[in-house]
Amino acid sequence: MSDKTTKKTSRREFVQQIGILGLSVPLSSYTFYNKNTNFESQEKKDRLNKTEGKLGVALVGLGGYATYQLGPALKETEHCYLAGIVTGTPSKIESWVNEYSIPDTHVYTYENFDKIIENPSIDIVYIVLPNSMHSEYSIRASQAGKHVICEKPMALSVSECDQMIAASKKAGKLLSIGYRLHFEPYNQEMMRLGQDHVYGKILSMDAGFGITLDDPNQWRLKKSLAGGGPLQDVGIYCIQGICYTSGMVPKSVIAKEGQKTDLVKFREVEESLSWEFEMENGIVAKGHSSYATGFNYLKAAAENGWFELTSAYGYSGQRGATSDGPMNFIHINQQTKQMDAFALSIKNKKPSIVPGEMGKRDVAIIESIYEAMASGKRVSIHV
Repeated sequence: MSDKTTKKTSRREFVQQIGILGLSVPLSSYTFYNKNTNFESQEKKDRLNKTEGKLGVALVGLGGYATYQLGPALKETEHCYLAGIVTGTPSKIESWVNEYSIPDTHVYTYENFDKIIENPSIDIVYIVLPNSMHSEYSIRASQAGKHVICEKPMALSVSECDQMIAASKKAGKLLSIGYRLHFEPYNQEMMRLGQDHVYGKILSMDAGFGITLDDPNQWRLKKSLAGGGPLQDVGIYCIQGICYTSGMVPKSVIAKEGQKTDLVKFREVEESLSWEFEMENGIVAKGHSSYATGFNYLKAAAENGWFELTSAYGYSGQRGATSDGPMNFIHINQQTKQMDAFALSIKNKKPSIVPGEMGKRDVAIIESIYEAMASGKRVSIHV
């Protein structure tokens, strides 16, 4: 996963690939108008949100995560609201415009994306695109004078992360990564128990996240779009969990790719990958990611007990326990809390707790894991 081997996919290449996959191809421009939509009332609603101090969010990419998680979450946010959308699929527009009362003037394509600079209603741009497109659209959003939330992984190389951070700083805007679990109570408890040494010093850790992918044509299996397999997609949650539970970053890593059971589906990316970190104090933290088997956990053994999440990384349904008994916290909408927290950071002129620098750290760790996997040797991690 070095800069030399990772190929950045441009928007034009992305358009070509999604065309091959049978998806709608972005048009150079389009105008959408729904005669049943009262745009005057939409504009009044927009002004009301601004009067109440809410920040406008534009979602870039209307795939499953935007449709089923971020959009609904923005109906519950207190400090921000959905003000615009950016899509390359015209057939998706009508349902979004109708459900979220989005004016036609707040609907953008990938081609006219840069015109978002002219829209004062949009304060935050949330990048929800394939991994290879994160850096391009994050930089363009910063150049348009917008604050940015970028989904994980932040980018496909450390150098891209550096460019994204530089662009946001030059614009005087904040850059945040979509690490929703920093706002989730069960994962926050893992942070407290580990970082505060509630059970003494951590002796070992184990984290794993695996899901099954049924569609062999989805973009996550295309290396040029995803950058890699489950490590990039779900394994990054394990990296995060190990770091935020221990309060440390790994010093070195060994890694091994799992056997491929489907050589066609996984011809471009790994099917599974396991690794072992040596942490700052010498403890070993194991990680495992997979696209063929489902599992989901974050565990820590300490001097005077243990604590774990047996359902750690999902959008809901977290479960956990300690050597003293079960954890019992209220389940919340993670995306709502995440986006509200970022809006408050902007309004209060404070940095995000999940900044671009954290995203860059994780990309550096991912690059080291892939290097260790390819070489079969222990690789030092420099973050």
